[in-house]
Amino acid sequence: MSRRIATGIDIGTHQTKVVVVEEVQTEAGPELHIIGTGISESRGMRHGYVVDAEDAAESVRQARAQAEQVARVPIRRGFLAIGGVSLDEIRATGETIISRADQEITDLDLEKVLETAREAARPSFLNRTILHEIPVEFRVDGAKSLGEPIGLKGTRLTADYLFVTCLTQHAEVLTATTEAANIEVIDRMASPLAGSYVTLTKDQKMKGCVLANIGAETVSIVVYDEGLPISVKVFPIGSTNITDDLALGFKVSLEDAERLKLGRLGGAMYPRKKVDEIVTARFRAMFELIDKHLKVLGRRGNLPAGIIISGGASGQGSISDIAKGTLNLPSRIADLKVSSDTKVKDATWAVAYGLALWGLTGDTETPKKKDGFVMGEFLTTVQKFLKQFLP
Repeated sequence: MSRRIATGIDIGTHQTKVVVVEEVQTEAGPELHIIGTGISESRGMRHGYVVDAEDAAESVRQARAQAEQVARVPIRRGFLAIGGVSLDEIRATGETIISRADQEITDLDLEKVLETAREAARPSFLNRTILHEIPVEFRVDGAKSLGEPIGLKGTRLTADYLFVTCLTQHAEVLTATTEAANIEVIDRMASPLAGSYVTLTKDQKMKGCVLANIGAETVSIVVYDEGLPISVKVFPIGSTNITDDLALGFKVSLEDAERLKLGRLGGAMYPRKKVDEIVTARFRAMFELIDKHLKVLGRRGNLPAGIIISGGASGQGSISDIAKGTLNLPSRIADLKVSSDTKVKDATWAVAYGLALWGLTGDTETPKKKDGFVMGEFLTTVQKFLKQFLP
């Protein structure tokens, strides 16, 4: 019997991470074990874009080699995260007349309503690749359907869809970069969704929350309500902006500014109060962008599970308090439910880890994912990937 192994690849602006996960059969049932990890400094990247393909591919090769050495298995295929500022969302509504004579809704009607939603959004798809098509709400004859409407009866089916897209060129270059490192890309997933796969609980998604990943040059968010991702957004601001602010504020080199940010440089020349003021101002600017977006969504101050913060800057100072004050929401730092014997110690690995778990929830030959298992509190049967987003 062949081993069930999947690999997640996260090519970030600052770091490239690879996580290898294996499904192991135990007496208690299937369990997922992290058997290999690899990390390297990302080169040839800017705001999530590949600006030097060979340098970026070399970063993937280095992370891959580390993961292979630990896992003791060759890595030939994997699941790739798509992030960066080209990631965006498009909303559209589809509508169709129920096809059956007895007015019972079938899979064919769902396919038709999706197609009409695609057609409505088509002008916005120019030069863009659709990563995910997520049904946010179904209505039968104007009445909201609490769940998938298959089997219900009516005359007209309406559906609101969230299309998560990215620039086609961006997705193709990231894919080509990964394949230049001799890793076949099986499928691609938006980074914010991959991270949410392993950092958010079902209860948080149902109550309503926003997951914010603060990277080096971008802040990416996914907003959940009633268990569904209702928004995916990326802002061109990140932790390197804090370094730049400190360099300008204290007239020091970028290297010293980074040490200041991390608390590794102090003294009378660098009063902590001024450092904190500069850091706080930049974090507040980040959270104000999120706050404005939540206002557009009609969810401002109305997400009971609050904001969950991940990414490389999530451990910075009083970031949780700043988020709480700016957004007027509960705030906490994301954590991962992983065993202590792995190198995955914090939520900066969430995207790569989530991708590997996604790969093991189903048939790795096709984009659709069958039933499977995930780790920790995720050790419950999960539905097909797109099915998990059905209202």
